[in-house]
Amino acid sequence: MNSSLPFSYTPPADNGLDILYQDNELLVIDKPAGLLSVPGRDEDKQDCLIRRVQTEFPSALIVHRLDMATSGAMVIALNDEVHRKLSILFEKRKVQKRYVAIVDGLVNNNEGLIDLPLITDWPNRPKQMIDHERGKASRTRYHVMSYDQEAKTTRLELIPETGRTHQIRVHLMSLGHAILGDRLYASDEVIAKANRLLLHSSYLSFSHPVSDEQLEVNSVIPF
Repeated sequence: MNSSLPFSYTPPADNGLDILYQDNELLVIDKPAGLLSVPGRDEDKQDCLIRRVQTEFPSALIVHRLDMATSGAMVIALNDEVHRKLSILFEKRKVQKRYVAIVDGLVNNNEGLIDLPLITDWPNRPKQMIDHERGKASRTRYHVMSYDQEAKTTRLELIPETGRTHQIRVHLMSLGHAILGDRLYASDEVIAKANRLLLHSSYLSFSHPVSDEQLEVNSVIPF
């Protein structure tokens, strides 16, 4: 396991926002891989999705986050009241989320539920780990989309029922099927199989906090 990699931040070029949905209350943005959702502590980690959004939409507020290495759909509120309502939807798990990943190896079961509690691995932050005594309940459903027999990889659709940090990454690693390109949880061999983490937020669905319309937003999978 390669756990000694330094956190060197080279954000992708700012080529403008990729807006998947927009109205007067909220946005859904397609976040590129390699971009922080919010600023980091260090001066060289200030370039991030919410800062880029605020350049065009000064009132924008972050509602939830994706890992720096993960790409895909993210919801952004455009005022305080919508931020409050969206935050409640996420907290109460009223937002349907789907991800797609390509993992190492051929997953045996066509579908399943990973139910393993997670806690921060404090000596190795930001890594998370499974802890059956102190961990918080964490559940991820998965089903196989396709196999690549030649590459010995599996494409999975993932539905997280909880929203713990690095949940999908740790759960898949625990099955023995780490995500390709995962520089935190995969072996050097699996890291080398992709030039980025092959994990993408492909679908979000939730009740609009003002109109109550059921929104469904899809993001094209880039791998």
